[in-house]
Amino acid sequence: MLSEDGKGSNVAIERFEDLVAWQKARELTRNIYTMTRLPSFSRDFVLRDQICRASISIMSNIAEGFERYGAGEFHQFLSIAKGSCGEVRSQLYVALDAGHIRQALFERGKASADEVGRILGGLRSSVGYRRRR
Repeated sequence: MLSEDGKGSNVAIERFEDLVAWQKARELTRNIYTMTRLPSFSRDFVLRDQICRASISIMSNIAEGFERYGAGEFHQFLSIAKGSCGEVRSQLYVALDAGHIRQALFERGKASADEVGRILGGLRSSVGYRRRR
């Protein structure tokens, strides 16, 4: 897979760990795990487990799609990852409404999830373009 190196040159991405989308998804997952350790949140087993699974799904689908080496499959897995990103955002609203997190923590989590979603959308478009070429 090709990506720009910031200097206008194309560089080959050989590992999913080098994808900014995966790096940001990992950061989001780490933040979700920290958030779910809060006392009130940690006792809401259903929501805690669901938001953790959804955040893991983002990272995992990026990695799995990349490792398949086919643009069509990668595009499909990026779509699934983007859906999981929406799921995390929705569950953050539930956590806020249930009083598990305060507004400031919600805003940080949502901003992180929004960023991952935007990056995934751009990557998915790029992969889709390459797939059609």
